[in-house]
Amino acid sequence: MSALVQVRDLARDYSMGSGPVHALRGVSFDVEQGEWVAIVGPSGCGKSTLLNLLGAVDSPDAGSLTIAGERVDRLDDRAATTFRLRRIGFVFQRFYLMPALTAAENIELPMAEARIVRTERRARVQELLGYVGLAGRADHRPSQLSGGEQQRVAIARALANKPALLLADEPTGELDAATGLEMIDLFRRLNRDGTTIVVVTHDAQMAAAAARRIQMRDGAIIAEAVT
Repeated sequence: MSALVQVRDLARDYSMGSGPVHALRGVSFDVEQGEWVAIVGPSGCGKSTLLNLLGAVDSPDAGSLTIAGERVDRLDDRAATTFRLRRIGFVFQRFYLMPALTAAENIELPMAEARIVRTERRARVQELLGYVGLAGRADHRPSQLSGGEQQRVAIARALANKPALLLADEPTGELDAATGLEMIDLFRRLNRDGTTIVVVTHDAQMAAAAARRIQMRDGAIIAEAVT
């Protein structure tokens, strides 16, 4: 059986005033269905560039990327938008919740964009609020929630359309130590329940909780380890 994610010789360059920047240099790896992989390395090593490619936010200059049987590197803009909506869940450091919407409405939004019928959306919202421990916060807006609660809403939103792959960019970066540990426990539960996760992190405890750690430097993978 082939891996859920197949990355082959990915390269991405950016033009800068001082010359080209080689953000990724021939990166290759697989992610199996149900696996949790942490990508680590110093700032500027290519982690975020790689995550953007995995999420079909950007396109590589060379190489191939296959996710759930789809050649993501070949998608045009419209197809990439649809792929992101239906197949990828994103969790960010700074939550990016809509401030005017309630927790429930934030979670419902990607399902509405995917044109899922209202009754199914509402049932899924309640299911996800319970899953992340926020059943009593459905009608609260982001400003009425703690940082940890906002991140839980963001995770529920990322799971709304039952994505094949959950991508997380520094998901504990805006949280205090105790709340960060709670978030790591939630990611453990997600993974135990079958969610495939790729997380970019500087958090040593988050990286250690993943099943595998990929270390990057200067746009290349320099080491891999099973944690």
